[in-house]
Amino acid sequence: MNSERLTYDVAVVGAGPGGYICAIRASQLGFKVCCIDNWLKDGKPALGGTCTNVGCIPSKCLLKSTELFEEILHAQEHGISVEGVRFSIEAMQERKDRIVSESNQGIQFLFRKNKVDFYLGTASFASHNETGSVLNVIDQETIQIHAKHVVLATGSRPREFPDTPFDEDRILSNTGALALRETPKTLGIIGSGVIGLEIGSVWARLGAEVRVLEVQNRLLPVADEAISKEFGPLLAKQGIAIELGVKVQTIENYGDRVLVSYVNRNEEIEELWVERLLISIGRIPNTESLGAESVGLSLNASGFIEVDENCRTNLEGVWAIGDVVRGPMLAHKAEEEGFAVAERIRGIVSAIHLERIPNVIYTTPEVAWVGKTEKELRESGRKIRVGFFPMKANGRARAIGSTSGFVKVISDAQSDEILGIHILGTQASEIIGQAVQALAFKASSEDLGMLCMAHPTLSEALKEASLAVNHKALNI
Repeated sequence: MNSERLTYDVAVVGAGPGGYICAIRASQLGFKVCCIDNWLKDGKPALGGTCTNVGCIPSKCLLKSTELFEEILHAQEHGISVEGVRFSIEAMQERKDRIVSESNQGIQFLFRKNKVDFYLGTASFASHNETGSVLNVIDQETIQIHAKHVVLATGSRPREFPDTPFDEDRILSNTGALALRETPKTLGIIGSGVIGLEIGSVWARLGAEVRVLEVQNRLLPVADEAISKEFGPLLAKQGIAIELGVKVQTIENYGDRVLVSYVNRNEEIEELWVERLLISIGRIPNTESLGAESVGLSLNASGFIEVDENCRTNLEGVWAIGDVVRGPMLAHKAEEEGFAVAERIRGIVSAIHLERIPNVIYTTPEVAWVGKTEKELRESGRKIRVGFFPMKANGRARAIGSTSGFVKVISDAQSDEILGIHILGTQASEIIGQAVQALAFKASSEDLGMLCMAHPTLSEALKEASLAVNHKALNI
């Protein structure tokens, strides 16, 4: 072990979206900061966590490449004749890898710019007392870091199906599914969450026969029912078959193909043979290597770190953020927590509003929502009003040839405060930003309906849905 003990005000464990944001903000606030991460790519540090390396960024790269390919195939609708269109998965993957690498390097640059020291290795607690924590950081050798404050941001990993380990060849997690070098003839997906639907869209566009098995009895049970109802048929038209209410019994890997045995919603046993199988049934926190027991760090039965509303753990000076704590496993949620924790360490009041965290699925069309669903509000006894506007009535949507979907605005029946906004449609991921602002400033549907949106834009659908709450919509 290196005899020198390195001392910091703040040590952040994990360089994913939450960790690197926290480290940068803490340094901006005048702390001496280090960040520790063990992600390697080609023998080099790959900062950015799951989001940058095998999640958000690479999936959006492949989604864009395949979406463009599909648009070119249908260019004739715009009077453009295109012949001999071909795609190269190798070139798509090279572009994706290049963008991921640039993102990795970008975080390293930000660390240098903001004077954040980086250490490659796996960190675990050696001790903890009133003066702070000592971390062992193990790479090729072990160093010790003493920090008054430690922020745990170690992220999560895909959950395996029982007795079915990922080999990233036939049995895939998101890591393997984003790295395929050829289109599988058949792709099975267990789980119809964000990862399954986005990756299924990529390979369906390139010719794979995609079939999704979902245990729930409706698609996207966390989304508003109006989205669930309309979204499934749109995916089916794209070649993504979704079977709901199934119970997967066994998965057998035969080397060249995979057999999934399951019970359908009619209690009949069925078999599904596929060339590749993506398992997307949730994620589990990376907390087992932290040495939590040695210092008494409190974890719950599922391995998540227990924190209060301010992301404080039961140990003085130890904080936790992102996928290892309660709340949605989303990169932007981790970023918000990382920023807030850095400020709280400095003594600045900084709030996190989990109820205002937006959700997005980057399929075609996109899905995005923030706030409560209609069902949640009605079951709670809240009296509400609902405004609905179809994208087919929006001039910009018609002009670009993407009229599927709608915008739905829900407000309180008495105060008119907006309680939830749900969008199914092209560029929903961008429109949702206005919706988040509306909830953050406790806007009423009347407020949003009075805003002047540029014409023609997709944002006008949000204005019209807000007007519709009070029966004032103009274009339907």
